[in-house]
Amino acid sequence: MSNNGSTEKGLARYFEFSKHGTNFRREFIAGLTTFLAMAYILAVNPNILSAAGLDPDATFTATAVASIIGTLVMGLVAKYPVATAPGMGLNAFFAFAVVGAMGIPWQTALAGVFVSGVLTLILALTGIREIIINAIPTGLKYAVSAGIGLFIAFVGLQGAGIVVNDDSTLVALGDLSDGGVLLALFGIVITAVLMTRKLHGAIFYGMVITAIVGLIFGIIELPGSIISLPPAPSAFGAFLDPILGEKINGVSFYSLDMLVVIFTFFFVDFFDTAGTLLATANQAGLTKDDKLPRAGRALASDSVATVAGAIVGTSSTTSYIESSAGIGAGGRTGFTAVSTAFFFFLALFFSPLLSIFTGQVTAAALVMVGVLMAANLGKIAWGEIQEAAPAFITAVAMPLTYSISKGIALGFILYPLVKLVKGEGKQVHWIMYALFFVFIAYFIWGKA
Repeated sequence: MSNNGSTEKGLARYFEFSKHGTNFRREFIAGLTTFLAMAYILAVNPNILSAAGLDPDATFTATAVASIIGTLVMGLVAKYPVATAPGMGLNAFFAFAVVGAMGIPWQTALAGVFVSGVLTLILALTGIREIIINAIPTGLKYAVSAGIGLFIAFVGLQGAGIVVNDDSTLVALGDLSDGGVLLALFGIVITAVLMTRKLHGAIFYGMVITAIVGLIFGIIELPGSIISLPPAPSAFGAFLDPILGEKINGVSFYSLDMLVVIFTFFFVDFFDTAGTLLATANQAGLTKDDKLPRAGRALASDSVATVAGAIVGTSSTTSYIESSAGIGAGGRTGFTAVSTAFFFFLALFFSPLLSIFTGQVTAAALVMVGVLMAANLGKIAWGEIQEAAPAFITAVAMPLTYSISKGIALGFILYPLVKLVKGEGKQVHWIMYALFFVFIAYFIWGKA
């Protein structure tokens, strides 16, 4: 008892419980709340990355390990009540655009994730991030986030069979008499209802309810067991060979295509993390003059998680807006994040349950996360065509070209052009002009 008491006092001092008006119990419950709100990623990420050829069981372990490492560093070093995990949208870009459409082997794609993580880490530690953040127009930042939301929602609808291929119209509504399709629609409805009721962890609970319904009606098969040792991360270290110059399936890591891929990983992760950190810190009352204390540490924590994720075999890791659920439950310090990491560790031993989270079950998570991300469309200055046109092209091109990077490229090409015509060319940062020429080269010489 005395040991427990001294441990709690030590934690209270390190995380400054008194300063933030919190305590051990509140922080622990907040950590559990955050975990439940984002636990869906343990099922969704392996499901998505399996399309790239990665083993789903191994990816489950990689997802959990990357989440544990990043969240622990965020809690212990940055001392923010924010959890990290492989990012939605980035995993879809990895699987369907980089590996699927561009034909880049998943090992080479992991190398791109690793390099982007190292790059963001360097920028976080040097302070260059401020220059880059200010260079990208606000409207384009919102458009990228919204476009990714539309893209992953489309992926979810497609994976569930709700949207299918059609030779004449490209896409069409799937067979609504199919049991799997009906299950996916049920999942979307029940998740939307739970989110409307503002239930913490609504996406996770929606998946669980959908899976149970699928089991009852025989659409989903029961797993052989519930608890087991974590599957081995078979993709561990696979990123290294491409970096060392080995061509996999004749594809070299050192190409213009990979340059664009790395930039996309970097760009999306960088701004998604910065936006999430600012939003959650504001909610927790941790900002000072609209600035993040220990911002460098927080961004570095996220970068460390991305690097660790690439090493063990998963796509880019980012800070999760679902952390706001834990903050809403009273989380104010890094111990909330440490508690979340603890639950991710426990989850490692429940990998057999992964089999019940089929594409029909995870569809709701993809669609509803897409809804949340698409809300950024409302923040775009639609009354100013020089801002609205590039933002619109960026957002709509992502699902229509089935590529996040092409959406970014088209928007970033159009933006300086319309600003120049408008006579506002001097307002465009030189970095945007540099990216203009990079993306032009991408479409000319890359696999556009």
